[in-house]
Formats: sequence, C-alpha cells, structure tokens
Amino acid sequence: MVTAAPPPAAPAATLHAVAAPGRVAPHGWTAHTVRPGETLDGIAQRYRTTVRVLAAHNHLKNPGMIHPGDRISVPRTSGGASSAKAATTKSTVHVVRSGDTLSGIAQRYGVSLASLLKANHRSASSFIHPGDRLVVRGGKSASSSTSKAAARSTAPSTRSYTVRSGDTLSGIAARYDTTVGALARASGISTGSLLRVGQRLKVPTTAAHAVSDTFNGVKYPSGVVAAARRNHDLLAKRSVPSRTETKRIITETARRHGVDPRLALAVGYHESGWNQRAVSPANAVGVMQVIPSGGEWASSLVGRKLNLLDARDNITAGVVMLRALGRAASSTDQAIAGYYQGLASVQRHGMYSDTKAYVRSINRLRATM
Repeated sequence: MVTAAPPPAAPAATLHAVAAPGRVAPHGWTAHTVRPGETLDGIAQRYRTTVRVLAAHNHLKNPGMIHPGDRISVPRTSGGASSAKAATTKSTVHVVRSGDTLSGIAQRYGVSLASLLKANHRSASSFIHPGDRLVVRGGKSASSSTSKAAARSTAPSTRSYTVRSGDTLSGIAARYDTTVGALARASGISTGSLLRVGQRLKVPTTAAHAVSDTFNGVKYPSGVVAAARRNHDLLAKRSVPSRTETKRIITETARRHGVDPRLALAVGYHESGWNQRAVSPANAVGVMQVIPSGGEWASSLVGRKLNLLDARDNITAGVVMLRALGRAASSTDQAIAGYYQGLASVQRHGMYSDTKAYVRSINRLRATM
C-alpha cells in the first residue's frame, strides 16, 4: 500500500496558538518516533492524552505538520515496564496454514490485529505463506474451549452458493466481496480445491474488506475513513475483473510502460490479492492500493485524469508510480520501499522494520510470478 502520505491534517481551526498543557504526564515522559501515516491526534489517543498537551510540551506551532522520523515526547502510560512485560509473558507460536489470514489468526487467539502485527514486525498488508511461524503474545490457546466458543460466536453468517460451469474460488470471492481464504474456511475446503458444477459453497456475508478506521495501529481521521467507506460501497456494486483478467491487465500495462511485469504483479498481489474492491482505512483503493494523492501524481505522469475506481486506471497508476520510483531510486529494493513508505522518507530515514518486511515479501513474490 502507498502509505507514505499522512492522513489530512486536522481542520485549521485546531492548529492555531496552542495553550499550555492542562495537565502534566502523571508517570513522566518518554520518546516516540513518528511513523508513516501517523497523526498527532492518533498519537495522543494511543498515549491517553490530548493534541493540546502534546503540542504544548513539544513546542509544536503547527500540530498538523509532523513527519516520519520525528521524535516527540509523549506521556509514559501507567504501569510502566513491569505491566508491559507482564502483558507479553505468555506467547504462542502459530504455524501458518493454507487459507490463513492475519486477521483470522488474531481472532482465533483472541488478540488484536495490531498486537499480532507488532509482535511479528509486519504491516496489515503483509503477505503470509503456509509454513511461516508467527508469534502470538497474550492470547489464548487456539485449542482451548474458550477460544473455540468465541470463534463460534463471532463466526460470520453465510449464504449458500451453487457452483456453475466456469466458476473459480477467486471469482466467487470477488463477486461476493470476500477472500478466497474466508470462502474456503466457511465451505470446509482448501484454497486449492477443484470445484464441481452443482457443488454447494457457504459464502461469508460479512464483507472481508469492510473498512475499519485503523491500519497498522494508526487511527485515521473520520473524513479519510468516510471517503474510504464510500469508495468501498461504490466498488461493491460494480463489476470488476477476475483475478485472471487482472493479472493479464497488470502484465500488459507493465510492459507498455517499461516496468518489470513480475514486479508489478508482485506489488498488486501483495497489496490486494489482485482485487479491485479492496479499500484501506487510509483510502488506498483497488488492485494497486493507491491513495488519492498518489492518483494525482500518477495522473500527472500519464497526462490524463486517472479514475482509481476503474481497474485499468488503478493498475496504470500503480505501474507508472513504480516506473517513476525505479528511475529515482538507487536500487530496485529502494523503489519497492518507496512504494510502501515513500521514497523521500526512505532516503531520509532509511527503511523502517515493516518496510523491510514489505520489500522481502515483494521480492519473494516476484520469484514466483
């Protein structure tokens, strides 16, 4: 996902003269390094304080202008290191199986997606493979009766679908706005199963790409999330290309613009699973998960307005951005990192740990394309 551009700043009315903090941090202060996509409002919520307190303590004249790599002082939360240590003493290792997803694993063990990602130095868009080992901290054993009961109570409702000639799991998943893994789990089959005409499948009715307000531990402003949800609803009603068709479009578009098709395919697969209906809380849209500002940049590169809700335009946007990054970066790895973190940030601060994981995942996928 192109997450380098931070969410829009808070309304200007909130960014003028900052009053002195209304209260001091009861447990002292500690340092926080700003990461891509973070806002002062989100940081304030994480550390149980307010934008006004953070701005005053850090002498920020414009709280909307913070950048990845900035170090700011934040209140030390109650309980200190001892409580944090106690919270992470219990851990389990989960071996990824075919059809697993990060959110599904988090739900299975009764932990938040954010904590699972943090424990494994991954982002919410990370690609996982069968056989990968993930650390789950603070969760319940997947075999415990409590966990099983919780899974039953939170299982999404399903609808019945009868397989017709030409159907594929990916095509059915795209049609009903779910994932292949979720469809396979609900139907009690593997993601590699061959379908038979007349076979009855259970399709989850809870949309797999329903947009929350948080990505990778960052809570996005309500305006950004509202726009993302509108785009999600619009795409849910539209016909989109199948994964096979999407793969063909990515390959053709990459060749036309002089980009390695394997790289474009890997990025598109990692970002969305080649699903045009995917939308993130940051309002990253479609196959290549392009945010609006990225779409404007891509439009300037091709000389026409690109519609990110259109699969071909979305793919074009992602491909021409990869081309521009490849020309400006010192290496292919740096260009890949730039797609995720933003090239200026990578060149200024280096790759963050989740960016390094992203680059590894893209390169691993490239080898299979």
